Amino acid sequence: MAQLEPALDPLTKVLIIEDSLTQGAIYRGYLRDQPYSVTHVPDGRSGMAAIEREPPLALLLDLQLPDIDGMEILQHIYERKMPIAVVVITAHGSVDRAVDAMRYGAFDFIEKPLTQKRVLVTLRNAIEQRQMSSLVERLRDDFQRERYYGFIGSSLPMQAVYRIIDSAAPSRATLFITGESGTGKEVCAQAIHRRSGRNAAPFVAINCAAIPRDLMESEIFGHVKGSFTGAVRDRAGAAKQADGGTLFLDEISELDLDLQAKLLRFVQSSQFQPVGANREEKVDVRLVCATNRDPFEQVAAGRFREDLFYRLHVIPIHLPPLRERNGDILQLAHHFLYQYSSEEGKQLHAFDPEVEGLFVRYRWPGNVRQLQNVIQHVVVLHDADCVTRAMLPAPLSHDLPLSTKPSAELNIETTNGATSRAASGATLGANADPSANPKRDTEAPSRRSNNQGSPIRRLKDIEREAIESAIDHFDGNIPQAAAALGVSPSTIYRKRQTWDTDAETDE
Repeated sequence: MAQLEPALDPLTKVLIIEDSLTQGAIYRGYLRDQPYSVTHVPDGRSGMAAIEREPPLALLLDLQLPDIDGMEILQHIYERKMPIAVVVITAHGSVDRAVDAMRYGAFDFIEKPLTQKRVLVTLRNAIEQRQMSSLVERLRDDFQRERYYGFIGSSLPMQAVYRIIDSAAPSRATLFITGESGTGKEVCAQAIHRRSGRNAAPFVAINCAAIPRDLMESEIFGHVKGSFTGAVRDRAGAAKQADGGTLFLDEISELDLDLQAKLLRFVQSSQFQPVGANREEKVDVRLVCATNRDPFEQVAAGRFREDLFYRLHVIPIHLPPLRERNGDILQLAHHFLYQYSSEEGKQLHAFDPEVEGLFVRYRWPGNVRQLQNVIQHVVVLHDADCVTRAMLPAPLSHDLPLSTKPSAELNIETTNGATSRAASGATLGANADPSANPKRDTEAPSRRSNNQGSPIRRLKDIEREAIESAIDHFDGNIPQAAAALGVSPSTIYRKRQTWDTDAETDE
């Protein structure tokens, strides 16, 4: 088996900090035929400036400098964890100085006068050791990263996501993020932005499902004064605001087809026309899109333009649901517990073993967002040292067992309108053994066929009452009502449209 050995870069940069111009010229001569790009500076401050401007891979450092002690430079490199292999050279060696140099990360400490062979061997060993250390650190980071630009989790599915972001973020290619609601699609988009060369420019996010369709074009492309009722002044849209940076369109499958055509032209030309304007504007924007729906199904159903889809679907990233991220659930739970306990000034710092087992077995239909809400609920309402099951909200507080394969499921609408599945046994007791209650079998058909006079209310009636009550409580503010109910504003907008349609049908 071939041995993994880091190859020397023909442009490997070596910096010499030596106050003697003669000695500096000698060292440069030693390295003339080597695959190094060598720079010599005669004092410490020039050396510090060169290190900050363009860090070398290796440094030959004299300790006796005319302006500052070379040990200060070594300490500066050590404290900032700069990946530089430092070889200390001095005419005034001592055991104490050698120990200090090694303590601050020097590869070797050698005394003048130096022979060419000693310089070449020591420098090459230092460079190879630094390259090997960098390789090990990179591999460890790639396969053991527990945190990554807002993500928390070290599971293999998440490591794959991190590596895709690492590779794709520096490019200009459009990324298309898919995943269930609550998996962290906006966190992913922000990670792409922060990892890219555009991180100093704006990151602008729009949730296409949360904005009324007649206002969406203005939100993306802006408008001019008087272009429609309420347009009392010119307004720059998200595309203009994100110029030079990243524009994130969440739930992009919710855009209507007319606006999709305009978005396609924008993707192709980087040009757009604000609503009501007679001129076009051009911007430099990196586009990142996301949806919690299956985009191929949306295209097949005619709800998403195929040409736009293939323009956007250049680099796909799929975020795994929390139930598939083995090992990340407890890591996230402990993170949220520490975060909210600190914010609320509470003492909660641990989970009862029963709770940890329950968290691992539960399917988390709302994914990371649901776990986050559960922990916040516990911290706000309780103050103790340890989280017990009695503190958990439903359905986690129920006595019914929660397995990873529920025997009966109920479709429920979750945040951003995604249809998820929750174990109905956790809420309705539907996974109870029917044979244990024979009376239930005989009564069920009559109840299903005739609800008149039954104390059981229809689920959609209860849902509507809860939504309307929340809207009234917040004086008609739908985003605030949605936040209180734990759903997205788009879910409430769709529900209300459904109610209006039902009312017209009844009439």
